[in-house]
Amino acid sequence: MATLQSRFDPRRNGLDVLRLGFAVLVAVSHGIDIHTGHQPQWGSATLGDFGLDGFFILSGFLVTRSFLKLDSLPRFIWHRFLRIMPGFWVCLVVVGLLVAPLAAVLQGTPASTAFTSDPSALRFVLGNAALLMVQYDIAGILANTPQGVSFNGALWTLFFEAGCYGLVAVAGVLGVLRRRRWLVAALAVLLAVLTVFQEIGVPILVNDRVVRLAFVFVLGMLAHLYAARIPMRPDLALAAAAVFLLSVVLFTDYRVLGAAPFAYACLWVGTSRRMAWSVREDLSYGIYIYHWPALQLMTVAGAAKLSTTMFVPLGIAVATVPAVLSWFLVEQPALSHKHSSVPDRVADRVLMAVPPRWRPRDHRPERAPSGRHRHP
Repeated sequence: MATLQSRFDPRRNGLDVLRLGFAVLVAVSHGIDIHTGHQPQWGSATLGDFGLDGFFILSGFLVTRSFLKLDSLPRFIWHRFLRIMPGFWVCLVVVGLLVAPLAAVLQGTPASTAFTSDPSALRFVLGNAALLMVQYDIAGILANTPQGVSFNGALWTLFFEAGCYGLVAVAGVLGVLRRRRWLVAALAVLLAVLTVFQEIGVPILVNDRVVRLAFVFVLGMLAHLYAARIPMRPDLALAAAAVFLLSVVLFTDYRVLGAAPFAYACLWVGTSRRMAWSVREDLSYGIYIYHWPALQLMTVAGAAKLSTTMFVPLGIAVATVPAVLSWFLVEQPALSHKHSSVPDRVADRVLMAVPPRWRPRDHRPERAPSGRHRHP
């Protein structure tokens, strides 16, 4: 019987195509909202929610694999940093220093408004640089758009994504990913229970976004940890799709019953050999971080007069331009440094500051005969 482990080929799979599809789905959802002020909903879920949940499921699967493959906390952190932060920082600069002044000019106000009025573009760049989005507005320039003042309402998820990376890192360091996988399963059950509580109106002390995104991410983690035991069969994939659709109809929060089937269906499609299309240029992240400002800029430029069926595809096409530039000029060059010795050197310096008796035995830095630190 085929299992997820035997079906998943790290070098030949459709996960990149699926991630790009999820990014476009989020962009479509936001495009409808930016153009009309609302978007189709099924219970509390939107097209963007399905796309975002799919992102987090695949991320949980791939990031867990990454930690186990690297078997190094410093290198894991370094890889995650390179994948998110350079592109994020450049996006903040582009939005604050280019998009906001251009949006001001298109509305008949000086470009300097973005820098001289509060909250300023400089504050947007610096205040959000730590990944936690604390400012979406720039000088009230977008106040008259259907979506409101936000210049990039899609970036809030990246902080939660990084938090999930932290969960993998902690679980890996504590040996949970290798020797106590049942704890990850227990966490998934707890999050499922909290999701049910939210559905029936029982107050919980945890932020609903944390529960929602952590739940689907942990399902992705579980899929990798138990890949050898998860059968991959067409009838199960069809059943999973049916249960997912049923849950969308029956519950306000489809995740009550549909999160696990949705995860199964995503991984079924993503590991299908028929979907194993080579994607050398990964535009999913760029589409995700640039579609919102592109769509808002189109709105103030007069494209809001177009029908929604024209506005949304055109907006995604426009967003593809900065996405391509982001990949070739920022993301790909940053990822080329994955094998740098920087994380190892930093880790060794940190360990040198730790008393010898508290250092892990297999991580105690050696000293060269000259007394200088020798890097292996």
